[in-house]
Amino acid sequence: MWPESGEEKAPLRTGLTTGSCATACCVAAAQYLFAQRQDDKVSILLPKGKRVDLVIESYQAIAQGVCTSTIKDAGDDPDVTHGARIFVELSLCADPGVFFHAAEGVGTVTRTGLVLAVGEPAINPVPRQMMTEHLLGFAETYLYQGGFNVAVGIENGAVIAQKTMNPRLGIQGGLSILGTTGIVRPFSCAAYIASIHQGIDVARANGLSHMAATTGNASETAIKDHYGLDDMALLEMGDFVGAVLKHIRKVEVQGATQLTKLSVCGGFGKISKLAQGHMDLNSRVSSIDLAALAELAATLGASDALQKRMQAANTSVQAMGFAQQENLLLADAVCAQAVTFARRYIPDHMALEVWAIDRQGQFVGFAKDGTS
Repeated sequence: MWPESGEEKAPLRTGLTTGSCATACCVAAAQYLFAQRQDDKVSILLPKGKRVDLVIESYQAIAQGVCTSTIKDAGDDPDVTHGARIFVELSLCADPGVFFHAAEGVGTVTRTGLVLAVGEPAINPVPRQMMTEHLLGFAETYLYQGGFNVAVGIENGAVIAQKTMNPRLGIQGGLSILGTTGIVRPFSCAAYIASIHQGIDVARANGLSHMAATTGNASETAIKDHYGLDDMALLEMGDFVGAVLKHIRKVEVQGATQLTKLSVCGGFGKISKLAQGHMDLNSRVSSIDLAALAELAATLGASDALQKRMQAANTSVQAMGFAQQENLLLADAVCAQAVTFARRYIPDHMALEVWAIDRQGQFVGFAKDGTS
């Protein structure tokens, strides 16, 4: 589940995706099979042309092939697979081509709506392309006419997957092998954003009409209990509200319309950032605007004294508390502003509503537009 984002800023390191790790394991395994080499490091080419080196942790002979492994380094990204052992079991086969399989800890697609067909191992297209290009390069170099069986695995992947959206997406038995550029950029959380997109796609493909996007555990529990929503309809977006709004705008325009209602639910502070037009609610990117909250309170009748107290508040929740003491519905007004901003992205055929909760997980604000 998505943790609340921190408030401290620090220099951040980039990392490498599970797709890059699996590609490195393929390169090491191919070198082992064709050149009898067991290099401590191997070099791979990323999709945008950058070359990077990865450390190979182990080599182990298996039937008709070899198993190689590396340790995933996600840099300073809060990635659940950081430190995980990624491995590839590579064997040769008579039929030309590259054939992908799920080893221990990599899931299998069981639900429509993903980029992969039902029954396929959860190895996404770009990682497949990376591994294929590197392996076919070896085949050309060594005049090899046969093919490759590639089984990709993640140690303890089935356990780690319970911390992700994979079970809701219909990816059973483990994690996905992800990556579009090969690089993990700190707090861009590309893998998490990809899961958000997949969650929307799966919900639409399975006929759901109402989705709820939440910033964390408490907001998800609140909105789930309120509506009695199925897990597939719940989208824990964390700080990435922009990923939700932009993807809904894209798919509802490109394809047949499916969703008819979106509920956005989050902590009051997060919703106040959305109300100010922020698409990333992480503290590294956007800040609480106490002055804007005070100005909004003024439109509700706040006195000058109250506005000054709000501007000097330690937190947005404290500022909201000051407004509540004078019976001002500040949280409702913030939600209304958030609805107005989000509507720029959400098509008119969808009803839209925004809920705000306090730190105890109780609803404190609500606004809606549309048909429900």
